[in-house]
Amino acid sequence: MKSNTLVLILSFVFTLGVKQAFAQPEVLNGAQIQFEKESHDYGTIEKDANGDCVFIFKNTGNSPLILENVKGSCSCTVPKWPTEPILPGEKGEIKVHYNTANSGPINKSVTITSNAVNEPVKVVRIKGNVLMPPANEPQKQEATN
Repeated sequence: MKSNTLVLILSFVFTLGVKQAFAQPEVLNGAQIQFEKESHDYGTIEKDANGDCVFIFKNTGNSPLILENVKGSCSCTVPKWPTEPILPGEKGEIKVHYNTANSGPINKSVTITSNAVNEPVKVVRIKGNVLMPPANEPQKQEATN
């Protein structure tokens, strides 16, 4: 009796394992967004240095991807994004400009709202540090006429 029960249990476990091994992954219909990177590190940069970076993404879904809104976490972080639909298999870019006029640490986010079924709201981040100019360096003065 014990051996029959053991065989039955092992058969059940084996059957579940085989079903799991051959199970097809769930396919999501619609646009899907996938980023090449989700954060950008400026490292340590000088005050007033170039604060531009680019986030490249791909529509891995089967419908056009539409970015409805892209918003920086503050006025010092300004994104530009494509307004036309990104077709399945195509790539797009979100360009982010960080204003490096102020010194100190950078830890900002950019929130992307789209019709992507896998991530309708996605957050990417920028980080780094803007150096304070040396104390003995003369400050730039604007010419007056």
